[in-house]
Amino acid sequence: MQTFDFIIVGSGSAGSVLAERLSASGRFSVLVLEAGGTDRRFYVQMPLGYGKTFFDPAVNWNYKTESDPGLAGNVDHWPRGRLLGGSSSINAMVWIRGAREDFDAWAAAGNPGWGFDDLLPAFKGLEDNQAGANQWRGVGGPLHITDCSKAVHPLTKRYLAAASQAGLPFNPDFNGASQEGVGIYQITTRNGRRMSAARAFLRPAMKRKNVHVEINALATRIVFEGKRAVGIEYLQNGETKTARAGREVILSGGSINSPQLLQLSGVGPSSLLGALGIPILHANENVGANLQDHVGINYTFKGRLPTLNQILRPWWGKLLVGMQYILMRSGPLSLSMNNAGGFFRTDPALSRPNMQLYFQAFSTVIPKSGERPILTPDPWPGFSIGLSNCRPSSRGEIMIRSSNPRDYPKIVANAFSTEADVAEMLAAVKFVRKIASMPDMADIIREEVLPGPSITSDADLILDFRKRSGTVYHPVSTCRMGPDAARAVVDPRLRVHGLAGLRVIDASIFPDNITGNTNAASIVTGWKGAELVLEDQK
Repeated sequence: MQTFDFIIVGSGSAGSVLAERLSASGRFSVLVLEAGGTDRRFYVQMPLGYGKTFFDPAVNWNYKTESDPGLAGNVDHWPRGRLLGGSSSINAMVWIRGAREDFDAWAAAGNPGWGFDDLLPAFKGLEDNQAGANQWRGVGGPLHITDCSKAVHPLTKRYLAAASQAGLPFNPDFNGASQEGVGIYQITTRNGRRMSAARAFLRPAMKRKNVHVEINALATRIVFEGKRAVGIEYLQNGETKTARAGREVILSGGSINSPQLLQLSGVGPSSLLGALGIPILHANENVGANLQDHVGINYTFKGRLPTLNQILRPWWGKLLVGMQYILMRSGPLSLSMNNAGGFFRTDPALSRPNMQLYFQAFSTVIPKSGERPILTPDPWPGFSIGLSNCRPSSRGEIMIRSSNPRDYPKIVANAFSTEADVAEMLAAVKFVRKIASMPDMADIIREEVLPGPSITSDADLILDFRKRSGTVYHPVSTCRMGPDAARAVVDPRLRVHGLAGLRVIDASIFPDNITGNTNAASIVTGWKGAELVLEDQK
């Protein structure tokens, strides 16, 4: 049995950062256990290639939720990265930190050190932002952020103009002074390649002698001595192995795998563990509870002007953009599907935005089950305006089904389970139509394809978004942080309440969801978490 100072379970957005930060001084040895394999795959590194990873079991857990009444009984597909870099290796790469008020609310809830002003130096320190340094942005850090303003599809300018006509100001930087308005998204790429957490943090750390990474290593149980975590049991190549942690075990498996591993190890709701015959080491009803997620929908239009459909669908277009990408690392394949977007309020009385927008200069109305044909879009000029809620009040849970670590947990999302969430989504989809009705968009729209002009009443709009909405892949809060052990899983220093030598450091610790994409906040959680771990080492 090998012994390391720290064992990190999961090499995703937070885990990769932890590996780099904890090993940087050379003082500590670090073992990273990753259930998946390598990230050195063409469609992982090519930004628009993530449509190919959306259902690929070689790199994706491919989770499914339970049938969700809030989504008209649909079973939602939840992709999660199962490879080095975790979900940062298969995501849409949009770089959004979240609103100042999000993090200030975390601190106000009894989590000192987690306010926006506390985290801003970390956000700036980890960034190498192509847009340049200012009071909000950083340069010279390990994670390159690309400014896409000169590379987006020409239709993007019409979207921005129409949104302005609908009352939204242009915002040059959603990670600047405020989020509200519309603008072009910054993305995590560098020189036309995906800039995952593995590429930015883990790969450099792996060059150090004090860092050891095991792939295809599925953590099955936390090993305890009394109530102190001392190691991890894992499966690799059909063999059960154990590694020992001299200082701490850190779970960075994300909002699904971290609560799952805690529950498998006897840390979780007592009734659940008892029913499954798992000895209860430490009862905590919050493990796997308080699940929050962003839910979104696209409105899709047939256009009068060419879109990316006319380039990405025909063989000659594929050849053209393929050569452009291979030779110059530029063109559509070097970008995210979301060229632009924005944030808006469904009610002017709200103090800050509660909805996020996405603009896609292509459309995929005709996908078959089990595919996401980003690289083979519709045969007519199409584009989509999408949106998702930012701070829904609906709550779900993630609970294991059995004591077998290979069994996927039961994901109950409970989307649109509150009247408030339904009401704000209804107002939001009406606003999308308002943007589409503005002169700069209306002039180029031939017809609304989805949901279509026959869907007009509130009842029909609600039924439509229940049928067609789904996760936008931002689950959080299943091991939430808080000072009260009766309401949280980890304390403000990310130590698991009631146990020693064990922390959770990933998006599952978010006390509440943030306004926007969660990858940046997950990465900064790893950065901040590493600071806390190092401060506590004697």
